[in-house]
Amino acid sequence: MKVIIVGAGEVGFQIAKYLSYENVEVVLIDRDKEKIKRILEELDVAVIEGEGSDIKSLKDAGADSADMLLAVTNSDETNMIACLLAKAMFKIPRKIARIRNPDYFRNEKLLDKENLDINPAINPELEVAMAIIRLLEVPKAIDVEDFEGGIIKVVGVKLQEGNLFIGKSLKDIGRIAEKRFLIGMIERDDKVIIPSGDDLIKRGDILYIPVKREELYDILSILGVETVPVRSVIIVGGGRVGAHIASALESKIVVKIIEQDEERCKFLSRILKRTLILHGDGVDQKLLIEENISDMEAFLAVSNNDELNIMASLLAKKLGVKKTITIVNRTDYIPLARELGLEVVLSPRLITANTILKYVRRGDVLSLTSIADRKAEILETKIGDQSKILGKPLSEIRMPRSSLIGAIIRDNKAIIPTGSDRIYKNDRLVVFTLREAIKSVESFLS
Repeated sequence: MKVIIVGAGEVGFQIAKYLSYENVEVVLIDRDKEKIKRILEELDVAVIEGEGSDIKSLKDAGADSADMLLAVTNSDETNMIACLLAKAMFKIPRKIARIRNPDYFRNEKLLDKENLDINPAINPELEVAMAIIRLLEVPKAIDVEDFEGGIIKVVGVKLQEGNLFIGKSLKDIGRIAEKRFLIGMIERDDKVIIPSGDDLIKRGDILYIPVKREELYDILSILGVETVPVRSVIIVGGGRVGAHIASALESKIVVKIIEQDEERCKFLSRILKRTLILHGDGVDQKLLIEENISDMEAFLAVSNNDELNIMASLLAKKLGVKKTITIVNRTDYIPLARELGLEVVLSPRLITANTILKYVRRGDVLSLTSIADRKAEILETKIGDQSKILGKPLSEIRMPRSSLIGAIIRDNKAIIPTGSDRIYKNDRLVVFTLREAIKSVESFLS
C-alpha cells in the first residue's frame, strides 16, 4: 500500500509515524522546512518539499501509483484542492481530508463521489466533542471508545483505593463477581498488559473493559465505579468544540460556557437555546465561585489556549469539581498536564490522527484504535470464509502472544466471549493487542 500525506504537522507526523511501523510506503508533502527537518530526523519516510495542492508536488510524490491520499494541512482549501487533483489528475482510489469549516464539512454534495470524492471528511472539533461526550456518559472513565455504533463500548477505568478487586487475580474476580465480564487490557505505570487469569489487579491500574451497551452501568457498578451520569457542566472556551458539546447536551443537562470574546458570546447566545453564556475568564476564581463551581459535576477546558486550559482545570479541581477534561493541542504538554494531576487530557491532533488511521486499513481489518497513550491497539476485523479459526471454540484457538479477543459482534448483537464461544463467517471481532503484535494478529485472523 502506498499513502501520500499532504501536511507534515502534528496530525501528518503521527499518521506517518504509525504507518511506517506497519511498513506502509509513505510520502509526505509540505512546504515548511522545519517540519520537513523533523520528519527526516525522526521517521523513515519519503518527503517532498512543496505545496500539497500543486500538481508537480503530487507527481513527484508518485501520485500515479498511490492507493490513498490523506490531506491534513491546517487549510481546508488546500486539503480540498489536493483531493480534487488526486481524483481528476491521478485517479487515486481513496481520499481522506481534514475539514474544519462546518459549511464545507456539512456540504454532502461538495464532498460526494461526483465532486471532490472525499471519503471521509474528518472534522477535528467534532471528533474531540464526541470524545468528550462519550467520557461524560461514564464520569469516572479515563477513556471510552465505541465500536459498531456503540453496540460495544471499551471503557478505561481506574479502581479507587479500597476497591475489593484490588489484589485479586482475574480468576478470583470471575468467581466473586455477580455478573461475568472481561478485562481486555491493564495499563500499569508505563506498561500495558494483555492479561491472563493469573494476573493480579494492583492499586493504580487502569482497566480496559469491553462491555455491551445495555450492560455498561451494571458492569461498572460491580467494579465499584460511580455510574451517576453528569447533570451539570461548565465549559471554558466557546469555540467550535465548546459549541458542539453545548449543542449536544443542553437539552439534557445544565450547561454553562465561559468565553472571553464578547462577539463570540453574542454568537453563542443566538445559536444555543438553553446554555448560559458567561463573558469572562476561565481562570477567574471569583467568577467560578459565583457560578457555584463546587456544585458542578464536570469542568471542560476546551479553549484554543493550552496554558489556559491546564490552569483552569487545576483551579477547578482545587475548587471541588469531580471531573475535569482538558484539551491540550501541544502533544509535549500532555505528560506535564498528567503529572500535575489532570487524568483526562485530550489532544485534538492525536484524536484526528487516530480517527484517520481507522480508515487506513487493509483487507478484512475494519479499524484500529489506539489506546493507553498509543501503547496498545483495539483492532476490529471481519472474519472471512477462509479464516483458519472458523468454527473453532475460543478455548482451542491459540491467539498470538499479547492479544485477546474482547468481543464478538454477530448480526448486530454483541457477545462477550467465553472459551466455549465459536467464530463464524462474517463475525466482527474486537481484539486487544500490543502494537508489536498487530501484524501477527492480522495474519492469524485472515
